[in-house]
Amino acid sequence: MEINVTSGDLADQHVDTIVVALPEETRRLGGAVGALDQALDGAISALLRSGVAPGRANEATPIATGGRIPAARVVVQGLGKRAQLSPDRLRNQTAGLARALRSLDAGSVAISTQNSARATSDAEEAGRILAEAFELGLYRFDQHRTRAQDKPRGSVTALTIVETSARRARAAAQGAERGAILAEAQNFTRDLANAPANLMTPSDVAERAQARADEVGLECEVIERAAAERMGMNSYLSVAQGSQQPPKFIVLRYRGGRGRRSVGLVGKGITFDTGGISLKPPANMERMKGDMSGAAAVIGAIGAIARLEPAVNVTALAPCTENMPSGTATKPGDVFYAMDGQSIEVINTDAEGRLVLADALAYAKSQGCTPLVDVATLTGAMAIALGNVRVGVFANNDRLYADLERAAAASGERLWRFPLDDEYDEQIRSDVADIKNTGGRGAGSITAAKFLHRFAGDTPWAHFDIAGVMDADRDRGVLVKGNAGAATRTLVHYVLNRAR
Repeated sequence: MEINVTSGDLADQHVDTIVVALPEETRRLGGAVGALDQALDGAISALLRSGVAPGRANEATPIATGGRIPAARVVVQGLGKRAQLSPDRLRNQTAGLARALRSLDAGSVAISTQNSARATSDAEEAGRILAEAFELGLYRFDQHRTRAQDKPRGSVTALTIVETSARRARAAAQGAERGAILAEAQNFTRDLANAPANLMTPSDVAERAQARADEVGLECEVIERAAAERMGMNSYLSVAQGSQQPPKFIVLRYRGGRGRRSVGLVGKGITFDTGGISLKPPANMERMKGDMSGAAAVIGAIGAIARLEPAVNVTALAPCTENMPSGTATKPGDVFYAMDGQSIEVINTDAEGRLVLADALAYAKSQGCTPLVDVATLTGAMAIALGNVRVGVFANNDRLYADLERAAAASGERLWRFPLDDEYDEQIRSDVADIKNTGGRGAGSITAAKFLHRFAGDTPWAHFDIAGVMDADRDRGVLVKGNAGAATRTLVHYVLNRAR
């Protein structure tokens, strides 16, 4: 979708559809909306007087213009109560509006930032949020539908953001450009994680990562099985033992700063998770194609980082493999040595994500990466604890967590910090090795994080458990049914803030 920013009168825009947004309490129309109402001979005011209540949240009411202005229609968007407006609410409401406009086959659309001024008065932020919302809200994964009648009809072909002055338009244009890049990165993440596992094997992920690197100017290295064996990545390789698909340990590097120090972004890349010998129940197992959402997020994020060119070095690691049962698969009770020499007893082969992340964290440290942020659909326990609303986060560094929370606020994602008390270490103490890969039912998400903490050590580190927010069961706000692309934009905001 083409996105433009201009200044001038909303009524004069040569587009198919003009959007005006009204809070519930609106009684009088002013500014750009008032001028548009005059051009329409009071049609919007008449709608207000009719009792239809067009300002109610998430309502979109079309008005035919009858040729009185260049646009064929005006759509009145309800913003809900004025006191409840916020940047996050604006983003979600606008994403829903974008889908409503698509169902109206709205074509080219113009929207004024005056509509968003009650949520944010900053023109750059308004431009970013509007661009993000349209791109995220209009996303759909339908490339495997072969019949036209099975695909959603209608389209939004272009978006024009209209500002009140040339100065504010320049700021909004900067924001819109960044917003489009951020949303495209999240949609790239969604595409990877929504893809069927037979079409998104570790090799396929590596090919997509290489193509992305070529497109945006990243360095890409794929560590193959033999090289991983030489490096002692036996924890990671233990998960790959049962699959016929070769594992691919993907390394993407962005060099925007000086020196060797680099932010390390690590993503769990299980392209399909059966649970291995500790086989999962069959119900809903098809969702496990999304168990590589962490890897998809870091690949999507570093692609956006390369396009935005912050003055900081970033390394993204995506250790990818399938977790399959077979005669060669890891068995409960097996012991493996990780890259940093720690021995691990595998109690449950369905606790495999932490095994691949262990070697990824060790590798990141060997490359001088600090701080480290890993993203993983790690534990079902997190979905029980937080449902599908917040991301569970663990951190061994208060400043790092505060910076991540600030980045998440800018992206509209909500975090919740969990503890890392020393007492939880007892649950993952092994009788035959240094550590075991599961601590039992109690505090399952915490003991999984404690396992990872052993490999991060004293390096500033944070762990995002995105299992609860991995996907959406319906369209709501910026979420579209299917994979959510969680954490992608938060990671980008974190790196951009760090560069400043």
